[in-house]
Amino acid sequence: MATPTTHSTAAVKAYLLDLHARIVAALEEVDGKPFVTDAWQRQEGGGGISRVIEEGNVFERGGVNFSHVVGKNLPPSAAANRPAIAGRAWEAMGVSLVLHPRNPYAPTTHMNVRFFNATAEGQEPVWWFGGGMDLTPYYGFAEDAQHFHQTCRDALDPYDEDLYPHFKRWCDEYFYLKHRSEPRGIGGIFFDDFNEPRFDTCFAVQRSVGDRFLDAYLPILQRRKDAAYGERERDFQAYRRGRYVEFNLVYDRGTLFGLQSGGRTESILMSLPPIVKWRYDWRPEAGSAEAKLYSDFLVHRDWA
Repeated sequence: MATPTTHSTAAVKAYLLDLHARIVAALEEVDGKPFVTDAWQRQEGGGGISRVIEEGNVFERGGVNFSHVVGKNLPPSAAANRPAIAGRAWEAMGVSLVLHPRNPYAPTTHMNVRFFNATAEGQEPVWWFGGGMDLTPYYGFAEDAQHFHQTCRDALDPYDEDLYPHFKRWCDEYFYLKHRSEPRGIGGIFFDDFNEPRFDTCFAVQRSVGDRFLDAYLPILQRRKDAAYGERERDFQAYRRGRYVEFNLVYDRGTLFGLQSGGRTESILMSLPPIVKWRYDWRPEAGSAEAKLYSDFLVHRDWA
């Protein structure tokens, strides 16, 4: 496993900053309102830039974060798959975003790309890349699901045609609410602890995933953002957003890592939707569009 150099980690940071700026610029063009910029510093080391929009023309809430933070002791959530490196000095950098459109026919989406490097005196650094993107519709459309997954496949196939089915399955398993026995959405791709075969190859895969996000999501958003809707659709959207909150607060490793490492709470919880409802033992009406979401889309399927 190749060891990253100071130069190579600097190249990762430069790419992530550029990706952050490009995504925000594209989203501002779609919404017509600017994102607020909130730069922050972390006491233990490092900092980041949160770009947030609330009550936009298209996005009810959205955020695109860049962070580069360092610490002396790797928290347990980051060392879950490698307990031997818990307690090492570490640095983590990445871009993460969550977008909650107002229109219930426009899906919520999440994307992140990240890099970890853990060091200890006299030992080889242990590094890995992670990330992915996924889609959470409230009303399902097969053409949207197919487009999103095909774009994910297109990002990975040039490097290894086994990556998409592997990362797609990983996404299906990761973004799953065990206590509800249902997926969070229609999935996408997810990967973590990615460090083979070489640093340069892994970095190239990460760049391909990050660069394809706008291709995957914006055509869907453009198709759905102006669709007519009423209170019924908004009500169902708020109900389904509750599942998003449950996953992020109970299972999400990024949320746990941020909180355990003393991260900035406002930026960590930026992913939560602004309007959410919970109901006791609610069921959709048989044959309805809401029921179709459960029967046709909240199932593990091969979309690409």
